[in-house]
Amino acid sequence: MAKKALKPDFLSEMLQTASHLIKFPTKRFYVDYDEEADVLYLSFERPQNATDSQMLDNGVLLRYREEDLVGVTILDASKR
Repeated sequence: MAKKALKPDFLSEMLQTASHLIKFPTKRFYVDYDEEADVLYLSFERPQNATDSQMLDNGVLLRYREEDLVGVTILDASKR
């Protein structure tokens, strides 16, 4: 498999992101991105097994199991 070239600012962007990632409600999480749909999925548990969800006005879907936040879905992720 051929390695993809990294954009010059990739490492800088990743380092800026790190301070936000460590503030998540859990220390282990899973990230999936659907490029065709432009949707980013953050799951705090596998399997997620959400029992309820809440759509926010900004295109973010919060997924809950009972009272616990188990995932976040971000629509139009590349535009944020």
